[in-house]
Amino acid sequence: MKAWQVTGTSKVDFSALQLQESQNVPEVGDHDVLVKFQGASLNYRDLIIAKGMYPFPQRDNVVPASDGAGIVEAVGKSVTRFKQGDKVITLFNQGHIAGTIDEVALNGGVGGVVDGALRQYGAYDEQGLVHMPSNLNFVEAATLTCAGLTAWNALYGLKQLMPGDWVLTQGTGGVSIFAVQFAKAAGAKVIATTSSKDKADRLKQLGADHIINYKDDANWGETAKKLTGGRGVQHVVEVGGPNTMAQSLKAISFDGVITIIGFIAGGKGGAQPSFVDVLTNVCTVRGVLVGSRHMFEDMNRAVEANNIKPIIDDKVWKLDQAKDAYQYMWDQKHFAKVCIQID
Repeated sequence: MKAWQVTGTSKVDFSALQLQESQNVPEVGDHDVLVKFQGASLNYRDLIIAKGMYPFPQRDNVVPASDGAGIVEAVGKSVTRFKQGDKVITLFNQGHIAGTIDEVALNGGVGGVVDGALRQYGAYDEQGLVHMPSNLNFVEAATLTCAGLTAWNALYGLKQLMPGDWVLTQGTGGVSIFAVQFAKAAGAKVIATTSSKDKADRLKQLGADHIINYKDDANWGETAKKLTGGRGVQHVVEVGGPNTMAQSLKAISFDGVITIIGFIAGGKGGAQPSFVDVLTNVCTVRGVLVGSRHMFEDMNRAVEANNIKPIIDDKVWKLDQAKDAYQYMWDQKHFAKVCIQID
């Protein structure tokens, strides 16, 4: 069995990723499900785990990648949720079944503490998997675990998105693209930021109502609020971090929700927003760590009902090419999800 492992860390490159070709197929316990992986996808989290920059728990020599989809090869004698031949997807935090996450579930992150999907076979407790939406192939389905569920949580986890609401997304990463798709399926209006004309054109094709080039418009938060008629947006999917939060606060409506899911823009340069800015805007700022299994199942029903097709990068990699896929994503050459096909 082939399996990648994070054998250390390197901030210079991805040399910590090593392909092992003599791994044993995992044994199946009474409550376990053996999955033959067919597809995986990468997240920014996977990149920074390999570089030793991840702020949450991770285990030495872990198999990376939280996001995987495949076919059930075998089940333990006590398994009731799945049978051989079922198509399944991994749950990001294996112990996060419903409600809010706790410390126990936090220590069950796939690809960080629990072995992930960059391998040919993986065994998981039956509670840590969900059925795959019937309208997707394996590579498409493998994008849902982290990016899809995080976007769903941002729009439905605290204050439910309603038809006619405004949503502000940032960039063209996986979470932001899913947020555009989910928002449009719900009858909401979307303002998307980007720095590229080509990416702006693709966002329009996905249904974004307005595009703002944040390099041309440094006060894009104010511009977004004007586009709503001065009311502001009800949801901001905040992926940039401290350097974009100031503009997000300018865009948000009273009683709106800013969901922080990333920090790709860093935290240096200029004065940063404070809790006073949150108070004066009368809004909620929340951080999320993906979502629960029950939330995942809700999302999958919506994916099927609306025939939502995850957007993946034009280049799909093979398992042996995973290290190159990491570098490709780190160099920001991708659009939406970077995916890996597993044979």
